Amino acid sequence: MKYESQFSETITYHAHNGDLIDAYIARPLGAGPFPSVVIIHHMPGWDVYNKEIARRFAHHGYAAISPNLHFREGKNSPEENSSSIRAAGGMPDDRTMGDVQSAIKYMRALPFTSDKVGVIGYCSGGRQSFLAGCILKGIDAVVSCYGGGVVAKPEELTSIQPIAPLSFTKDMQCPILGLFGVEDTRPSPEDVLKTENELKKFNKTYEFVSYEHCGHAFFAVDRPQYRVHAALDGWKRVLAWFEKYLSH
Repeated sequence: MKYESQFSETITYHAHNGDLIDAYIARPLGAGPFPSVVIIHHMPGWDVYNKEIARRFAHHGYAAISPNLHFREGKNSPEENSSSIRAAGGMPDDRTMGDVQSAIKYMRALPFTSDKVGVIGYCSGGRQSFLAGCILKGIDAVVSCYGGGVVAKPEELTSIQPIAPLSFTKDMQCPILGLFGVEDTRPSPEDVLKTENELKKFNKTYEFVSYEHCGHAFFAVDRPQYRVHAALDGWKRVLAWFEKYLSH
């Protein structure tokens, strides 16, 4: 039987504008080199379930980092930070992309990582992972899980999120896997189709899967929206995607 062991801890790293923010790292024990995965957490925040996702990636041979992208709110809980972020209209794209780019740089510099880095995001993080795949440097594969707001109407744009990520599709630099629920409203099936058509238009490497009898957040084991059939199949697809593009 294969011996399994891993290490995890909360660290700080210099993110956007040099800000020192929290992040959770999990990795297999051993010299590596291990491919890296940057996890962009959902709007409910940097919670225990995102840390479990990091440990799951470590179990499968990845060095995973989950930055606390709500760190600057400074509240007492992920729920309070999330409420503050929602009231402000979401996270500023420039700051979030700066935090993620810095996380990519941080992971690449570690002695036990390879030069391959993937990005995965859930909910608002799914939107941000799509955007990261288009505008950031050094990403080898992206997974976007039910990312609402990739497609946005002009009236939905704001000073902190001024451009719909869909507008950057021509710049998508890496293969992208998208996982969606047919009953979701953000993104709706129509928005998913618009995104797929843009990826086709620019001849990008992608795979989109939409699950029946699912709405938003079907990966979230702590929420009523959890759907076991979609979550189990989704995890298989995520791991196969990263295996294909990060492990060779």
